[in-house]
Amino acid sequence: MSAVTAPTSPPGLTHRQVLQVLGGLLLGLFLAALDQTIVASAIRTIGDDLHGLSAQAWVTTAYLITATISTPLYGKLSDIYGRKKFFLAAIAIFVVGSAASSFATSMYQLAGFRAFQGLGAGGLFSLALAIIGDIVPPRERARYQGYFLAVFGTSSVIGPVVGGFFAGAPSILGITGWRWVFLVNVPIGILALIVVAKVLRIDQVRRAHRIDWWGAVALVVGLVPLLTVAEQGREWGWGSARALIAYGLGIFGLALFVWAERRMGEDALIPLRFFKNRTFGLTAIGGFIVGMGMFGGLAVLPLYLQIVRGASPTESGLQLLPLTAGLMIGSVVAGQMISRTGRYKIFPVLGALLSAVGLFLLHTVGVSTAFWRTGIFMAVLGLGLGLILQPITLAVQNAMSPREIGVATSSATFFRQMGATAGTALFLSLLFSTVGGNITTAFRTAGPAFQQAVNDPAVAADPANQPVIEALRGGGLDSSAVNDTSFLSHVNAALAYPFKAGFSTSMDMIFLVASMIMVVGLLVFLFLPEIPLRTKAGAAALEEEAAAEKKSPPPAAAASSTDPHTPEVAAADRSTPP
Repeated sequence: MSAVTAPTSPPGLTHRQVLQVLGGLLLGLFLAALDQTIVASAIRTIGDDLHGLSAQAWVTTAYLITATISTPLYGKLSDIYGRKKFFLAAIAIFVVGSAASSFATSMYQLAGFRAFQGLGAGGLFSLALAIIGDIVPPRERARYQGYFLAVFGTSSVIGPVVGGFFAGAPSILGITGWRWVFLVNVPIGILALIVVAKVLRIDQVRRAHRIDWWGAVALVVGLVPLLTVAEQGREWGWGSARALIAYGLGIFGLALFVWAERRMGEDALIPLRFFKNRTFGLTAIGGFIVGMGMFGGLAVLPLYLQIVRGASPTESGLQLLPLTAGLMIGSVVAGQMISRTGRYKIFPVLGALLSAVGLFLLHTVGVSTAFWRTGIFMAVLGLGLGLILQPITLAVQNAMSPREIGVATSSATFFRQMGATAGTALFLSLLFSTVGGNITTAFRTAGPAFQQAVNDPAVAADPANQPVIEALRGGGLDSSAVNDTSFLSHVNAALAYPFKAGFSTSMDMIFLVASMIMVVGLLVFLFLPEIPLRTKAGAAALEEEAAAEKKSPPPAAAASSTDPHTPEVAAADRSTPP
């Protein structure tokens, strides 16, 4: 295929107008992307301050649950009523949730506020991607990826550093430092609201559709119990009565969801016929698997840098730069190559392979591993992730009808976020269910330096060393040793070593599991079809599709087809081999 030399704008929009719309979208994306990175680097400080580090999964999972569940609803409603009003609503909800989170006095209260914040986050990513699909053709969309990369790259660099700065400050303007992690979203969000309201002008023809409220309720009933037991299984017991009730409710909810979607037909939150489309089905499965491995692994990485390596929140933010650099390089390479060649399948395949390798290499790190090695391993992981994320979204948008670009994009995002939520909950639950035993084992196998420190009267008399001394006298660990790890910054280095070794052992196991999950994702992407990329933006293609419908056969004949593609794309999807 010939290379595309310059991007063109869809009818009615000049290239300058496209960039103006992009400016509003990127502010919304920056808001969500910054929140993810800024909270990750501060979560240990937040957990220690609120005496609930082991409840960290609730804070992360609550946000991901609501963001996941609301994502397909945003996509469906925006297809019917227009994207702008829902994008503005998503920003407003996110800002209110951020402000509320800054006033939390416990980890569970923070989880509740983060859940509300997630209701807004569910629309920020999916609607921004859908709007881009409306105004930029798939073949040229990769070129505009640079703007998205600038946002993600900037947030990836700034977020951990700013989050570390806030977390490391005792107070700023009389407010505890970590609370500014959430307060900083407020002015950015207000600016985003103003800019989006002014520059985002996309015509949307309102279509008569029913709203799939039963599907939304069933989705909540299905997902919340399953994700809750994923987080609480270690406390309840995986075969306990509460866990069994959660399994039963989850299965019932998912069955109810399938029934509701079948009953709603074309008006379903996620139309079941989407799964007959091979590209959609495989990217949904692959996205779920990649989301689980990626976010599960990434949730642990900042904790490794801070707890095991002893980095401050700010230092850990800077130490994540190799991951960020790899992510940006991978995304730039994928975007440029897709734009020039029109081929995209190779990138998620290669990306899943590199991600699996990177996570496996991280499985080998320990307390004494040199940072240059850890940095290289993070860069490999970042490079792999950069090759995956945008190409699979592009594949879905290209394979589905332009009239369904919103629900198709949000549905694909939904499965990736569902995997992220499950992975985060499961891996953090796995971490805190195994770390106590691994620390105890590390105590028993500690070397001469540890024994010498324990027997030193001066060390035993130091108040900073009391958490370890009390743990030894008690014959084990209580929950405070895991819920508040701030003492590791002050305790004698020899006494701290078993704690760090125990955390490292648990984290190594998680990286290994995440690596194996990525291998499964690789196998799924091998079967992904490669459909020629359309050269028209969604809005322009929709106009052509509407015109073609006027000349199409009677409704009875048209209804016999279940393929949502335009004729050319449908033929390509059916004929293109894996």
